Amino acid sequence: MIVPMKKVSLVVQDQDQNFALAKLREIGIMHLEMNKTSSGKLPQAIERKAQVENALVIIDPFKTPKKKKSPAGQGSFDRDRRLDDGPRRGRRSADKLGREELEPFSAEAILAPDRPNLTDLMISMGNERKDLKEQHAALIREQGRIAPWGDFNPQVINELASNGIPVYLYELTPDVFASIPKAIRFIRISENKSTVRLLVFYNEIPEKQAFQLPEKSLSEINDKILELEEKIESLNGRIAGFADRRPTLVKELSDADSEVDFEIARSELEKIEGISPEQGISYLTGFVPADELGKIKAAAAEYHWALAAVDPGPDDNVPTKLKNNKVVNLLNPVTSFLGIVPGYNEVDISPWFLIFFCIFFAMIFGDAAYGLIFTVLALVGIIATAKKGVPQALQLLLLLGLFNTTWGVLTCSWFGMDSQMVPQFLQNLSLSYISTAKADGAIVDQNLQLFCFSLALVHLSIARIKGVFRYIKSLKVFAEIGMIGMLAGMYNVVLFLVVSNEQRTIPLLPVSIYLLAGGFALSFVFASYEGNIVQSILSSCKNFISVVLGITNVFSDIMSYIRLWAVGLAGASIATTVNTMAGPLLGNFLIFAGIILLVFGHGLNLILNVLSVLVHGVRLNTLEFSGHVGLAWSGTPYRPFMKKGS
Repeated sequence: MIVPMKKVSLVVQDQDQNFALAKLREIGIMHLEMNKTSSGKLPQAIERKAQVENALVIIDPFKTPKKKKSPAGQGSFDRDRRLDDGPRRGRRSADKLGREELEPFSAEAILAPDRPNLTDLMISMGNERKDLKEQHAALIREQGRIAPWGDFNPQVINELASNGIPVYLYELTPDVFASIPKAIRFIRISENKSTVRLLVFYNEIPEKQAFQLPEKSLSEINDKILELEEKIESLNGRIAGFADRRPTLVKELSDADSEVDFEIARSELEKIEGISPEQGISYLTGFVPADELGKIKAAAAEYHWALAAVDPGPDDNVPTKLKNNKVVNLLNPVTSFLGIVPGYNEVDISPWFLIFFCIFFAMIFGDAAYGLIFTVLALVGIIATAKKGVPQALQLLLLLGLFNTTWGVLTCSWFGMDSQMVPQFLQNLSLSYISTAKADGAIVDQNLQLFCFSLALVHLSIARIKGVFRYIKSLKVFAEIGMIGMLAGMYNVVLFLVVSNEQRTIPLLPVSIYLLAGGFALSFVFASYEGNIVQSILSSCKNFISVVLGITNVFSDIMSYIRLWAVGLAGASIATTVNTMAGPLLGNFLIFAGIILLVFGHGLNLILNVLSVLVHGVRLNTLEFSGHVGLAWSGTPYRPFMKKGS
């Protein structure tokens, strides 16, 4: 359900801006209307947030050391002593940051540029390590460049040149080497199929670039590389020593993020013209859930703010807040991952999305063993996180695993094995209509195709029924009824074209013609109805081609659901192929290779099925179903101005 919103404007005195914003953030229900993106301290706040993020990137690769048990009262002493003796253990920066300087900042002090902290220390170490790695990489390149020449001192060559004996180094191809002038005096250093290396005396080889002399010898470069590697290793050790302080950075990042939001909110305060600077007044606009408006009113009365609350206008970018029960909210990980939100004036289809997404997931994976894997993984994760709060993703995984297992049991699908090889009690649990354990494979395929098309009819009809309730007080409701008729008629046409005659229960003629013709007529007359039937008909006439193409779209929408059978069949075929390849290896000394092949093959199949769910299972909800509901997913998520982590 989409929560109704109110557009709120607050007027405060300039001298109370910080206090008012702090209280609004404390209340945490107002979604600010963003128009501007800059203020005096905003760039500084953004920069500080980026610094903390960089510090976390630097410290993240290092594992937090396990805490050792210590006598009572000694733990804090040891921790402080470890920080205090940093210079002796290489854990302090060049400017000798003290322990007290490494404590996290409060939100109010986060922007203080003159107070170094853990973030500054990590960035300092990170920059130092970056410089060392760049030097190391440059020396590695130089090492590879001069290594074929062996270890020589470039200063000797420079001294020869200063004494009137210039020496040049050349790397030539064999063809070029064969063509150099005979007057050139040289010493051949080395040669292979692609390169000839020469020392040339006195005169350069015409039109050929001499090899650039290195600044140091190969041995000196090797020593320097080892020195840099030791410094990098030592620096990594110093950074690793602060791995247990990662929570400090996480807290500081949360504070910095809140400070950025605070400065953005400050930038949205608009000056009210015509008032003296001494009595300056500013206002702020945003959106508040209608059922929570009382909190803002109470704050306005207590702190003497002027407040205006109105219904949002048609041009307002109203955020969408969804309010559903705990079961429907299990869909949140999917919609958050996809970044889709219904528009404020659109329809919330979350309950139907969840139900049919679970069905599509089960049909695409189509294997009870895969479903049990997901179920067990979800249960292990739920047990492990029970004390801290179970993530919705694990709860959703459990639900999907149960649906998948149920479908696999009904179809008698277990790791792609032949149904006749499955234990008899599992065969007995299957449903004869869709199980090859109890029916011929060709008949089962026909039944599954019929099931897909029937699922399409039910799914899309639900979308149109929602339209019936939405337009129940308007004649436009007849357009929705007409579309339901077209769906039913086109469903029978699809069965006639795809499914065998034995599987069809409704004759093609005349029922389908009546449904299609009657549905098209109702849709043509009332689809554009806005209070005037004549205008609606004229509008349909102007868009006659689009209206006619609507019939084709109904056909393609129903046909689109056959993908559930096709993708499920492809996954089952992959599983069967893996079993066929691994089977001969399991009965001899190659059993371990067979097990590895089974794990790899079925693991790959699971990954491919996950991608199939994202492509096909999500598509049927967000495209076909949403198209019939009239949902464009054009919404802006509701993000109230509040302190991070609240």
